[in-house]
Amino acid sequence: MAGCYHKAIVPHSRPMFSFWKKKSAGTAVDPPAETAVAPTAADTSLTDLGARTDAAPAAPGKLGWRERLRGSILFKDVREIMGANPILGDELIDELETSLITADVGVTASREIAEKLRRRTQKREFANADALLAGLRGELIELLKPVAVPLQIDEAVKPFVILTVGVNGVGKTTTIGKLARRFQQGGYSLMLAAGDTFRAAAVEQLKIWGERNGVAVIAQGSGSDAASVAFDGMQAARSRGIDILIADTAGRLHTQAGLMNELGKIGRVLSRLDERAPHEVLMVIDGTTGQNAISQVRQFHAVAKVTGLAVTKLDGTARGGVLFALAREFGIPIRFVGLGERLEDLRVFDPEAFVDALLPESLGG
Repeated sequence: MAGCYHKAIVPHSRPMFSFWKKKSAGTAVDPPAETAVAPTAADTSLTDLGARTDAAPAAPGKLGWRERLRGSILFKDVREIMGANPILGDELIDELETSLITADVGVTASREIAEKLRRRTQKREFANADALLAGLRGELIELLKPVAVPLQIDEAVKPFVILTVGVNGVGKTTTIGKLARRFQQGGYSLMLAAGDTFRAAAVEQLKIWGERNGVAVIAQGSGSDAASVAFDGMQAARSRGIDILIADTAGRLHTQAGLMNELGKIGRVLSRLDERAPHEVLMVIDGTTGQNAISQVRQFHAVAKVTGLAVTKLDGTARGGVLFALAREFGIPIRFVGLGERLEDLRVFDPEAFVDALLPESLGG
């Protein structure tokens, strides 16, 4: 085999962490950072990684969704617009529409939400500003619900291949490391393929994540063919009965046709071993990029057939509304959101928790 191993600890040779609690069949309680034992995998062949209590109140010392996203422009603007006993009418709805656009919700989605609120206001469905706020919250949640589809691992497939894609600087490699920890805590065996062969530093970074998580990493030399690395990784994972292979790819601009075409090649090469592979194409998006994320997803989806999104750095943006624009434009499932730098800050996407973090429940609280 052309690939070479960078292998740290055998993941299941002994318990790696000291805490794990199964809530019920197929449901697990996320452990605190650095303190969990890898349990056995669920008995079902299709395991829902969203069946966790990510949206539960934060444990002591751990910030929740609301604390992470309280700096949102949407939260501040709505409080200012509606906080002075406003008159419920077209002028107020127009101001809310402007606030949604400013928060990167997107012109089309913002206009549609505003029109729905306008019609309901004209029908006198809202008794006061708090009722209108509840209506806004409801419309935003309804927009996100169709894309709140957790990643499901088909345990009948070994390995289940996740191909990660995205532009430079979005936090792709870091997201892979966080995913590796999450999967381990779910009782899965893992392997990583260092497919970002354009940057030697990227390969080394993935190896470090492998060491941290006790996961083998398949790597070749700098400048190697990325499709070959992915192929070697899948062969190695299959021969060893590994549950999940996460394959990294080079960060690239969506305008770089040559590099984009390489993604298509990786998919074709993997399909030689399993016609369904890759089983998940997870695109990592920087939540601070706003509407530019729309063009990125459009281009990557055309080449690689993106099946899921992970939106990172939401704790560092004053907006976060791009999730609504993505939901409206593409309908691609949002699997995960990144709310911080720590390993446990990669959360399964929960639309109600997200909207709750962006907007107050009432103008008085």
